[in-house]
Amino acid sequence: MQLTYQPYELLLKHTFTIAKFSRNSTPLMLVQITHEGQTGYGEASMVPYMGESHQTAAEFLSKIDVSHFSYPFNYDEIIHYLDRIAPGNPAIKAAIDIALHDLDGKLRGLPCWQLLSSDPARMPVTSYTVGIDTKEVIIKKINEAPEVKVIKVKLGRDSDKELIQTIRSVTDRPLYVDANQGWTDRKQSIDFIYWLHEQGVKLIEQPMLKTDIEGNAWITEHSPIPIIGDEAVQRFADVEKAAGVYHGINIKLMKSAGLHEAKRMLDKARELGLKVLIGCMSETSCATLAAAALAPQCNWADLDGPLLVTNNPYKKPAFSQGKWELSDAPGLGLNAGSPL
Repeated sequence: MQLTYQPYELLLKHTFTIAKFSRNSTPLMLVQITHEGQTGYGEASMVPYMGESHQTAAEFLSKIDVSHFSYPFNYDEIIHYLDRIAPGNPAIKAAIDIALHDLDGKLRGLPCWQLLSSDPARMPVTSYTVGIDTKEVIIKKINEAPEVKVIKVKLGRDSDKELIQTIRSVTDRPLYVDANQGWTDRKQSIDFIYWLHEQGVKLIEQPMLKTDIEGNAWITEHSPIPIIGDEAVQRFADVEKAAGVYHGINIKLMKSAGLHEAKRMLDKARELGLKVLIGCMSETSCATLAAAALAPQCNWADLDGPLLVTNNPYKKPAFSQGKWELSDAPGLGLNAGSPL
């Protein structure tokens, strides 16, 4: 078995601004694992606020002994092995996990969605993210994506209401909202949430600081819109803590360390009566197709990576009626000549 990797800088169509950060690109690590003539592809999307980088990813990968990836793969043992190498580093662990799932599917001749027990017919529409920006740029962004059925809005500043009004001036499509921990006053927040409800908002991610458990729980109790834990929910151990604090959780492969743990989180959330949004960072078609393999088991999807970038190294997956289409091709179904 052979592991190879290459750093990559993913460029965004527009400056991406949320409550506390802005950026124009995202560092990635593209990973390949080859075994018995088949190659699995993975990626780590390392948004700066999560603390990973090309350097930390390369250091982590240099410590991997591929003999721990003997086939058939025991994903429980593999994630325990990766966690023993170093704590944290969920994105580069996700890259390994995604590559192994892609490889697994190719070796078995089965698509990843089938390995994960998903039904492509139940694929939810995916939202299209509009970051905080000027009125003119916001309108431009929305007009660039006529094929999407849901708009996701980044909030968390004093101009939140104006931003929503700007969007409503050009589209009546349903909205998802992500406050990225940007709200601080629960009473003002709940008043605003009722106004957002009137504007057609269908869910709200992480309204207050993830450490403000009482505040988030209070908002969840009083909100007419589902409240979703995002920054507060990263890996499996966080799911149970979300029960009673949020209506649901956001699962991102770059936080969960890949598909295996994401599936465990999804099943645990269902057990606890929590709804599930499957989300993403700035990602290529590779990680998008990995998350899309689980998306039919989720209530909502926010998998817009290939719609927001200019230098996706892989072909954009099939997209119709606001949904990603899953193919019957083995593995992820990624159309990939080797970018390495």
